Amino acid sequence: MPTLIDFDEFDGMFETFEHAAWRLETRRAYRSDEETETYQRFMQGRDAGYDLDDPWCTSRREQSALGKRFERVRIVDNPPTPGQLYLLDGARRNAAVGEDIRNLWRSDAERLRLPAEDFWLFDSRVATLLHFDSEDRLTGVELITDPVKIAHYCQVRDAAWHYAAATREFQAELPSTARSEDRPDSHRQGP
Repeated sequence: MPTLIDFDEFDGMFETFEHAAWRLETRRAYRSDEETETYQRFMQGRDAGYDLDDPWCTSRREQSALGKRFERVRIVDNPPTPGQLYLLDGARRNAAVGEDIRNLWRSDAERLRLPAEDFWLFDSRVATLLHFDSEDRLTGVELITDPVKIAHYCQVRDAAWHYAAATREFQAELPSTARSEDRPDSHRQGP
């Protein structure tokens, strides 16, 4: 039977891990993003206006200053969905607070047989599998500690990280219509 944890316990894991927090993002959209003002501004062709002093950014900076690593691989469709374009733009914010994000085309992820599930891996010892509903809303977090499953998630991490491209390199591969610097709203500013 799965072990589900509440969102507060899940949030606390981002402060209590010791060395590295690593995520695989596979979804085409996230309702939590779509409900933000930054997403709405981005979809209107304006600067998203990321607040680098909000609690999330402050926590990431503090943990990074302690020598902890935050890393992600995002799976991206070709062409990218609007939600994926927003995440590619938002990588500026993530990088500014200490995260290292890489991207991988979905076709490459499928060739590598990466799972189509979102998860966080903490210190290569515990994972959290994120559950979503049909409307892309996070509905639950499953705690995974079984050593065999953790070994599998470590293998997924290693393969995804090896083949993924750094965000700037990946963005250079995008068709010019998808790159933020080539869009008509190229007045975007920020990190």
